[in-house]
Amino acid sequence: MARYEAVRARTEALIASLDAEDMVVQSMPDASPAKWHLAHTTWFFETFLLGPNVPGYQVFDADFGYLFNSYYEAVGPRHPRPLRGLLTRPSVAQVMAYRHHVDTHMRAFLQDQPPAELEALLHLGFAHEEQHQELLVMDMQHLFAQSPLKPAVDPAWPSQAPGPAGRFRRVGGGPVRIGAVDEPFAFDNEGPRHTVWLEPFEIADRLVTNGQWLAFMALGGYRRADLWLSDGWAQRQEEGWEAPLYWRREDDVWSHMTPGGWRPVDPDAAVSHISYYEAEAFARWAGARLPVEAEWEHAVRTRTDLDQVADVAWQWTASAYSPYPGFRATDDAVGEYNGKFMSGQMVLRGGASVTPPHHARPSYRNFYRPGQRWMFAGLRLARDVGHSPDDDRLTFLRDTLAGLSASPKAFSPKYFYDAAGSALFEAICVTPEYYPTRTETALLHDIAPALAATIPEGAVLLELGSGASDKTRVLLDAAPQISAYVPVDISVDALNGAVERLRSAYPALEVHPVVGDFTQAIHVPEALAGRPVVAFFPGSTIGNFVAEEAIALLRSVRERLGPDAHFIVGADQVKPIDTLIAAYDDAEGVTAAFNRNVLVRINRELGGDFDPQAFEHRAVWNAQRERIEMHLVSRRAQQVTVAGQHFRFAAGESIHTENSHKFTPASFARLAEAGGWRVDQQWISPDPAFGIFALL
Repeated sequence: MARYEAVRARTEALIASLDAEDMVVQSMPDASPAKWHLAHTTWFFETFLLGPNVPGYQVFDADFGYLFNSYYEAVGPRHPRPLRGLLTRPSVAQVMAYRHHVDTHMRAFLQDQPPAELEALLHLGFAHEEQHQELLVMDMQHLFAQSPLKPAVDPAWPSQAPGPAGRFRRVGGGPVRIGAVDEPFAFDNEGPRHTVWLEPFEIADRLVTNGQWLAFMALGGYRRADLWLSDGWAQRQEEGWEAPLYWRREDDVWSHMTPGGWRPVDPDAAVSHISYYEAEAFARWAGARLPVEAEWEHAVRTRTDLDQVADVAWQWTASAYSPYPGFRATDDAVGEYNGKFMSGQMVLRGGASVTPPHHARPSYRNFYRPGQRWMFAGLRLARDVGHSPDDDRLTFLRDTLAGLSASPKAFSPKYFYDAAGSALFEAICVTPEYYPTRTETALLHDIAPALAATIPEGAVLLELGSGASDKTRVLLDAAPQISAYVPVDISVDALNGAVERLRSAYPALEVHPVVGDFTQAIHVPEALAGRPVVAFFPGSTIGNFVAEEAIALLRSVRERLGPDAHFIVGADQVKPIDTLIAAYDDAEGVTAAFNRNVLVRINRELGGDFDPQAFEHRAVWNAQRERIEMHLVSRRAQQVTVAGQHFRFAAGESIHTENSHKFTPASFARLAEAGGWRVDQQWISPDPAFGIFALL
């Protein structure tokens, strides 16, 4: 009784702000008038529960069975769906009277404790009405989107909460069980529960954002036939798709229709109202794919760090809507509920902001035709294990747009290292002013025997940010007991060149390159499992991180490699300011070119229009934080565009591109301890001072 009352009350609450005129109109064949939803959900209870089970029950109106049947062939003929908007009669008042009539009889029916065998049918009726609550909002939003008066379904409808773009999370494969299990209620198409085989994969922990979609649009996503399935490209051309449904552009500002009315598009909110074809094209553009529904369900059941699972937008999968092994629809009219639609549709998983509370569950299978867009449908990306994060344009885009939107503006230094950036950095290392590379290399040669003595027999050397791997040779020459080398670097070009040279110089050494962001790709390949591990982090790269990030990295290395791992870290030391400034602003301008190269990369890969020469390279010493800071300073007031988004710069405004923290032996020891390590040995070079630390 309580569940029935709550479900019926929620439906009527959704129409509280609507007028009778609003509830009559049908805006397209796929949609239905609000009045029809109110009547159809009532017809379901009358037809399947009251009529067959309450002796002497008199239907409210004999014509309603024809008018408000949806698709149940076994129940009889019905009014054509595309013509529902022509039903000016019965009036909204009569439909509400119909609801109240059925509610009165349902209360009496439930009060008398109906037979236990009807419980499943009752729960189906509740779930059916909840589905139509979602459809009601969808259909009214589509209707109001056609109006020049810009009405809202509910002006108080909350905006979607913004959030960060998703990061990929690894999910193991193997035989997994899929389908409803111990659910209070599940539709018949959610079973039988069965076993499927999955290869290991990665899935994003959040949905694709509007900002990422804007980049897809700006970089030609709707104009590139190579990204689209043939049927999708044909529909895109026929219907003129240039953006998600409901998006409108006025000057440089995008807005979109929501249940709360027209609102600005929030770049940090999840994109919605896209077709399967659009989602699939975006996934290809992003170097990823859509998950199959078994991957989606397995990930949701086994990972606790996935957000936006059932409260933002339904998520397209790559799975066609078809029966599970062993599925059989019942032979009665209710058996038509799902089984008859298992053709020509694609599965969506999760739930949306318009989905009633507690309606969704991990096994829920929603389904729509691939070209439909008026439902609240978005996407969560997946990819196969082994995908190169260097190819992940979305990560680069997310970080760039976030940095330009911040105050003050900032970039992540990891994006310096494309092919040109890596070459420029190697050139920096041989400039007369840049002492760290020469000093550290000389120190490594001096202490090589002592370092080698700390490396266990058969060890795996794992280097973070390996670059050209030049310093690595000092360790390899001094410690022949090293059995394998795992270089990790974000630059494919730098990594490929280094690996080729090392395999030629050390033919007995196993080399297992890993392309990736070393803050995340910290793992020893399975083929090397069980061997002792020594991590190597030269170049004072740890100084590029603020203290909290450096501590998090140290902890991550400890957690990923285990309590027995060793860690060799190079860390530049505090020294006179003149020496520091010269090292990061050389007379030949190599460092300046290196700093500006990130703008060149943004132009090339993200559709930016930076003029690199309109930004001045500047290196400054921050005494309070004991670090050199590199900045790109705007020479004039200007506006730049990245992926269709505009950013203004005042004259003299800077983009903070990199930090290089300097240490003392004591400050580094404190940092290491905070990250879960202790300094076992340390070596400090003569001036200009540089330190190498062996951590346990």
